[in-house]
Amino acid sequence: MSQWDSAVWAAPDLHIEGATQGPLHSLRVAVKDLFDIAGIATGCGNPDWRRTHSLPTDTASAVEALLAAGATVVGKTQTDELAYSLNGANVHYGTPVNPRAPQRLPGGSSSGSAVAVALGQADIGLGTDTGGSIRVPASYCGLYGLRPSWGAISLTGAVKLAPGFDTTGLLCSSFEVLSRAAQVLLPRQPKPKRNFKRAIIMLPEGVEVPQHTLVRKLEQLGLACSTIGLSAATMAIASDTFRVLQGRQLWGVHGDWITQTSPRFAEDIQARFEWSAALDEHQQAEAQARASELVTWLMELTSDDETLLCLPSTPGAAPLLDMAPAALADYREKLMGMTALAGLWGAPALAMPWLSQDDAPWGVSLIAPPGSDRALLSLCEQ
Repeated sequence: MSQWDSAVWAAPDLHIEGATQGPLHSLRVAVKDLFDIAGIATGCGNPDWRRTHSLPTDTASAVEALLAAGATVVGKTQTDELAYSLNGANVHYGTPVNPRAPQRLPGGSSSGSAVAVALGQADIGLGTDTGGSIRVPASYCGLYGLRPSWGAISLTGAVKLAPGFDTTGLLCSSFEVLSRAAQVLLPRQPKPKRNFKRAIIMLPEGVEVPQHTLVRKLEQLGLACSTIGLSAATMAIASDTFRVLQGRQLWGVHGDWITQTSPRFAEDIQARFEWSAALDEHQQAEAQARASELVTWLMELTSDDETLLCLPSTPGAAPLLDMAPAALADYREKLMGMTALAGLWGAPALAMPWLSQDDAPWGVSLIAPPGSDRALLSLCEQ
């Protein structure tokens, strides 16, 4: 792999110095190619998008905040097309090699930012998470990641996918750097709203979770542990619910452009856009009702303000690069059933590289009620 692999970097020749001092001084930032940087094309992982959109005149607010804190932007990184995938593969620019598991997918859609950090070419990966695009590459590449509460970090100047779920997120090789960057971007709070004392480990049906490892890790954080099953039926409902609501939103955002431009997408992404176009208001209303039931259940589990949830970020280590398309589609369904919970809730999820499977990384997400971002960080800083 060359130093500036085009499967990783969309614009590697950038060098934007941050403030001369600040909490992130001397740290390098890789910016997902959904965030605008003034005068630099925003490509969204698709050549037709890049071709049909003018150069931005302003820089995204999250990028500006990192620069103001002293960080240096070292390039823009590739993303799955319009961020509508979790694989980390791009039919136009290639699949970044996962440095921690070269025979496996790197995870998307923040694939470029994740791989740049895992390679040591950046200290902070700025990305987004709608349906898992921080948590999944963090899991596959052995990184720390933060998907914040919905709306906590500004997305001004970033291309949207599904505005009701989109979040600005971070990927780092160390928790210390992740926490420093998060403290810059998160809204100020006098003190954490919650003091977590308990963790409920969610055990997805069909996933062999190493409970002893999770209990040991959580007890090291001072948390008492219990377990609860996450049935295949619940995961299927969560996945379908999220997909319908996401699909309705993204078609509202991108439908006109897709219809007018007829861009070339990867086959699986094209199929999902076509599926989204056919969704109607009745399906949306039904999905919203199911989402409300799921969120009520999650709120009940954590109603004492002292309990968080612990869930593997993915069903296991990253899929192999040669996994058959049908098997990959089945895997995605299970994966979405796990990642959709935080998305539907609008909850923060802190991704931790705690597990491994077949000598490849496998991450865990700590999920807490919306607004608990700083409390999660404070817990793990201990």
